[in-house]
Amino acid sequence: MEYVVTRTFDVLERALNMFPRPDAIAGKKGNDWYTYSTEEYYQKAHQFALGMMALGITRGDKVATVTNNRPEWNFADMGLAMIGAVHVPIYPTIGEEEYSYILEHCEAKYLLVGDQKLYEKLKPVAEKIPTILEVFGFDELSGIRSMEDILALGESKWEERAFELEEIKKSIMPDDLATIIYTSGTTGVPKGVMLSQRNLVSNFTAHAKMHHLGNDHRVISFLPLCHVYERSVNYHFQHKGMGIYYVGNLGQILSSLKEVKPHMFNSVPRLLERVYDGFIAKGKELTGFKKKLYFWAINLTQHFEYNKKYGPLLSMKIKIADKLIYSKWREALGGNIVYAVSGGAALQPRIARTLGMAGMYNLEGYGLTETSPVIAVNNPAKGKMKIGTVGPLLEGYEVKIADDGEILCKGPGVMMGYYKAPDLTAEVIDEEGWFHTGDIGTFVDGIYLKITDRKKEMFKLSGGKYIAPQMIENKLKVSNLIEQAMVIGANQKFASALISPNFVLLHDWCSEHKIHFENNKELIQIPEVVAQIQKEVNAINKTLGQHEEIKRFRLVCAEWNPATGELSPTLKLRRNVIMEKYKDIVEEIYSVSKN
Repeated sequence: MEYVVTRTFDVLERALNMFPRPDAIAGKKGNDWYTYSTEEYYQKAHQFALGMMALGITRGDKVATVTNNRPEWNFADMGLAMIGAVHVPIYPTIGEEEYSYILEHCEAKYLLVGDQKLYEKLKPVAEKIPTILEVFGFDELSGIRSMEDILALGESKWEERAFELEEIKKSIMPDDLATIIYTSGTTGVPKGVMLSQRNLVSNFTAHAKMHHLGNDHRVISFLPLCHVYERSVNYHFQHKGMGIYYVGNLGQILSSLKEVKPHMFNSVPRLLERVYDGFIAKGKELTGFKKKLYFWAINLTQHFEYNKKYGPLLSMKIKIADKLIYSKWREALGGNIVYAVSGGAALQPRIARTLGMAGMYNLEGYGLTETSPVIAVNNPAKGKMKIGTVGPLLEGYEVKIADDGEILCKGPGVMMGYYKAPDLTAEVIDEEGWFHTGDIGTFVDGIYLKITDRKKEMFKLSGGKYIAPQMIENKLKVSNLIEQAMVIGANQKFASALISPNFVLLHDWCSEHKIHFENNKELIQIPEVVAQIQKEVNAINKTLGQHEEIKRFRLVCAEWNPATGELSPTLKLRRNVIMEKYKDIVEEIYSVSKN
């Protein structure tokens, strides 16, 4: 019997009857994994729902969660959905001001936090929010009740209220509000994106069809579940009966890959770039013939295309490279990887080719929180895959390219609107129902969507020519020595860039060239280092139009990340923060005699 899924929690019934497994969801305590069977997961989600009912939560009430990835997040997510409550998952890495705004704006009644450190951070914030009745810990934390207490309360009400819960579940409709996800945003206050059950379900049931993996396979989940991208794929994994191993600490990703030996994972380009950098660094440690052989194998990967038939000579070379080199890469990532999904930003084609040639296909996709999220994704099930694009449109979506190049879309995943902000909703969903993504794109071969830039991030030089910074930044980041770059020059005569180097590889380069330095501040001023980065920039300039060329750049000694504010939690550049932080450098670039 096929179990029809129209609400998120329907995947529990489906899994219990079609794909029961001992490791439906799993987490890590210290160095040890612990698991919940499909049946335990089903029971605990229902206990959580009953516990929330006993605490007075009813349809439409908001409950917020703040935690790193963990299996228990699902008990809250599914339990809340069953009673028609609204789950508001929030990043564990944002500042107090943002927490305060979100919790007050959504009028959260309860808050669940992941650990003692988060509780200490959120306690003073929660105390000032009049709607919050109580804060609970996912773990046993000092001074507050825990999720275990909610589950125990739910269990004690099982006989008394289980029938009532089943009746409430039946009353939950596909068009009911399921969640409010606050977009981290690169500017301004966060916006609360309202997604219905239909929004979420239509999306994950469609992208779950894109590959053949299922009940016999495992995945690891390390991107934040509070973000719609990982959350949607999390439902997708459950819908297919896969075992999900949650990694709450990013430092444990590599060891988890080796322990779990997953067949698939969800990633962002930054992390895949680090994997690629690791491959390069490994090759640089070699000497003589071994080093030559290694880089011959790396260069060979650039012949990779999906669905391509190779000639006999190239096929033989690939076979040799696979036996000697690529097999070791697979082993380093657990040995079983079939697919690495990538989203959130553009992936450099050379990385997709490198992974693809090693038999680890990259499924690059595209979407926004407001579209639940996937609009397009490379699809191996249909053999529709093209490197450098985000693939064909997801089932049920329509896209048209506006006169100015903006991607407009319609589909069952398009949000209900922004919470308490009908004016902002009207700005992005026009009278004909088209959602304006703010991204610029085009179709390749009439099938594959390609994103070229963010509409709001494009700027004009003083001569009237437009610059699409993201495209240039992605080219700059192809250099192993460049970790992050931001292209600037609005209303100036020429484009420039602020560059945060890849300090790990730059230190190696200095060591090779016998260049000594005391710290990164000193390092970025060394003429040989600047000259080497200039060489990299010159090579990229050759691929650009004359007005797009980076005429000047400055190196910065900081590594940009979400904790220090230069990147959003989804690793996008926060341009206004960077401009403010480096305004003196920007001023200096454009105050010296202008070209």
